[in-house]
Amino acid sequence: MAGHLQASFLSYADNLDGTILTVNRSVFLRRNTTMLGTVFFSAFALQLAFDTGSDKIWDSVNKGRQWKDIKQRYMEQSDEE
Repeated sequence: MAGHLQASFLSYADNLDGTILTVNRSVFLRRNTTMLGTVFFSAFALQLAFDTGSDKIWDSVNKGRQWKDIKQRYMEQSDEE
């Protein structure tokens, strides 16, 4: 084992089509602290992606009906009065 570098987290599994690379006991799941960090970071990233995506969908469905879209009309009317 000493004398050569081995990537212990990678293993090869034979398939009908040939050899595919699989992850065997990932680097992120070896220790409890790294697993916890990975889980929290993944949850934060997924929440951010979901919130951004749902906001974009909401804005596209309700375009022209939200305050940010019609505010300019009311600001111009109040300036004229």
